[in-house]
Amino acid sequence: MKLHNSTAEIFVPDAQPVAAALQRITHLGIGAHQDDLEFMAFHGILACYHHADQWFGGVTCTNGAGSARIGPYEKFTDTQMMAVRRQEQNTAAGVGRFGAMIQLDYPSRAVKSAGATDLRDDLLQILTATRPQIVYTHNLADKHDTHIGVAIAAVEALRLLPAADRPKKVTGCEIWRDLDWLPDADKVLLDVSPHENLAAALNGVFDSQIAGGKRYDLATLGRRRANATFLESHATDTATSLIFGMDLTPLVTDPTRDIVDYVTGFIEKFRDDVSRKLTQRLTP
Repeated sequence: MKLHNSTAEIFVPDAQPVAAALQRITHLGIGAHQDDLEFMAFHGILACYHHADQWFGGVTCTNGAGSARIGPYEKFTDTQMMAVRRQEQNTAAGVGRFGAMIQLDYPSRAVKSAGATDLRDDLLQILTATRPQIVYTHNLADKHDTHIGVAIAAVEALRLLPAADRPKKVTGCEIWRDLDWLPDADKVLLDVSPHENLAAALNGVFDSQIAGGKRYDLATLGRRRANATFLESHATDTATSLIFGMDLTPLVTDPTRDIVDYVTGFIEKFRDDVSRKLTQRLTP
């Protein structure tokens, strides 16, 4: 692969040749920032953790320069933060036994730029080399502009694959806007109850964010537990930790489908459900 940025990096934790490492990937996570994969795609990491025939591959698209920072990282320059965050992501790939970890090193502004194709083309190369069965990326109702840029680039790249090479499942996961509002019938339920120790270890790798002023480690585990408990009001919990996802597979299997209409269709279902319940109780 010839990626657009000369500073892009492919790290293979078990030191296998890059081509072979990429070919074994079955689950691929495509995230915007260092730590996004561990927060949103833990389901894929967990699915591959103890399976020799399944491997998780990670893609982080941006360089980490814009990270919030206080405490011991308060005076770090963008260049220093980029180096720290890259190392943290590679450390997490080792802890999670990733098959490969790819860091594309784009500035956030390039990812958010409408009409830009470099990221899409890099992702297409990665998808062609890996041909994963399952893909995780950001959900298309996320409130973070960089997350939306990555998710759109991922969908566009997936649409360019030959139909036979497209993954069986593409899920948009929650980070900066949770998916509790999705109608229950439309929620993709990702059960990540086992190995809470692994989840905590992965989240805890990112000291530059935790000590730098953002307790993502606690918030992420708290959201997963809340999802499991508040999913169903009239039944006991069947899971202790859930990530909610938005099914993006229809956008990939049918490349002509309008992305905006697809996502806002879920919002309309939510609006209709709220309206119906209120109307039932306000109308004699």
